[in-house]
Amino acid sequence: MKKIVKLLFCRFFVVFLLIIIQLSIVLSALTWLQDYNHWVYLASLAISIIIAFIIIGNRTNPSYKIIWLIVILAVPLFGGILYLILGNKKMSKNKQKKYRPMNKVIREMNKKAELVYSQLQEINADASAQSNYIQETTGYPIFQNSPVIYYPSGEKYLPDLIRELEKAEKYIFMEYFIIEKGEIWDKILELLERKAKAGIDVRIIYDDLGCIDTLPGNYYKKLRKKGIKAFSFNRFFPLVNARLNNRDHRKICVIDGLVGFTGGVNLADEYFNKVKKYGFWKDNAMMIKGDAVKSLTLMFISFWDVLSNKTDKLEQFIPVTHNSVDNPSAGFVQPYVDNPLDDEAVGENVYLNLIGRAKKYLYITTPYLVIDNEMIVALSNAAKQGIDVRIVTPHHPDKRTVFSLTRSFYLQLVEAGVKIYEYTPGFVHQKVFLADDDFATVGTINLDFRSLYLHFENGIWLFHDPVIKDIKADLDDIISKSELMTIEKCKTRGLTRIWQSVLRAFAPML
Repeated sequence: MKKIVKLLFCRFFVVFLLIIIQLSIVLSALTWLQDYNHWVYLASLAISIIIAFIIIGNRTNPSYKIIWLIVILAVPLFGGILYLILGNKKMSKNKQKKYRPMNKVIREMNKKAELVYSQLQEINADASAQSNYIQETTGYPIFQNSPVIYYPSGEKYLPDLIRELEKAEKYIFMEYFIIEKGEIWDKILELLERKAKAGIDVRIIYDDLGCIDTLPGNYYKKLRKKGIKAFSFNRFFPLVNARLNNRDHRKICVIDGLVGFTGGVNLADEYFNKVKKYGFWKDNAMMIKGDAVKSLTLMFISFWDVLSNKTDKLEQFIPVTHNSVDNPSAGFVQPYVDNPLDDEAVGENVYLNLIGRAKKYLYITTPYLVIDNEMIVALSNAAKQGIDVRIVTPHHPDKRTVFSLTRSFYLQLVEAGVKIYEYTPGFVHQKVFLADDDFATVGTINLDFRSLYLHFENGIWLFHDPVIKDIKADLDDIISKSELMTIEKCKTRGLTRIWQSVLRAFAPML
């Protein structure tokens, strides 16, 4: 009974109920008007026809087009109106305008590091092509002199995060999809409050929908009272519109411009296995020092300035030099971002570039496997060429519907020669692509439509970096603890197969 009462009065349920009521009123009004006025009926039908042609002609993913065309065919009188309300994946034009000036500033400050890039060209043409794509589409360049540490779990990541936060002298910037009250956040919050009182510039961004069940409404106001500057991204209002889909899924922490953290770990107890909802929570994080930290700093500040409607002098947050870092790395490190405001699926293209250039093996870990035909073909072709393609997904799901959808992709891939494993100890949340001991990318980007097309995301692309051997060791360990999915295990029958087919059709909306 307590759980039911808690559910009925939680912010997510109340907002969701208000959205359903709002949508019902709109559809009821349209039904009444169409019955009452013949011209309204014809206008609604005309809108649906026009919208159908617009959908066919736009640049979005074909799978996304198909599902909306199905909706319009199924309910032609309402389909076009529903698309206008829910189908536009991008933020408002006013919001987009706010981002563009910052992107311009970033591009000006991140002019291509010619010396580093020329060295990369001499070493490996494939690597330079991938790096150039990231530079040209995101503005963020490639660096050396940027040592990286890889953490194969939240538990191993936490001590270094706390230690570096304690060492902060100028500022602490933190941006996370989920923050949850509990042992971990309480400890970090006490530290941040103490630093803020000492005059350190402490700033926090969290996603409002990501934290809808983990933080009280208007939690940013409570943080501000503690001296911490804070914003909740894209606040979750009971207003039916597609912008609800555009979430800040990034995980970034920057300290004094000298140290940066990113990866899959959010600031909640389950990510550090303080509580176990789905077995062992397998996740990762990375710490970067040196020149590449500048990119993480700019990622945060550009976002912050949009939310605050102010413009910081970016130079004040960038150290003049990083030459004093300990154990400078000879590897190549390139942080990058992806966002839903353009027609460039950077995250997916970085993954496809790695798939296309793998020659020996390709290892992937992802919590969700909800992919389009282009990704299926790329993975299948790699396996058919004799490349050892292995994908690890969770055995214990956090979302049963998405888990069933993930499994619906197994059979086609396994028949093509892709090896799929399920991590039996629990839930794999880390997002990693590793190829040939040479290339890797680690970050926040899941293999699903939301991460690839709707969310703000970030990652780090690596080439010939010593940390890649640590990533390989982690993935070897994960695979050794996972169950290989055979063709027989992947086959489904009866209602399960029908249900998975329905989910595949609606995958872009899940």
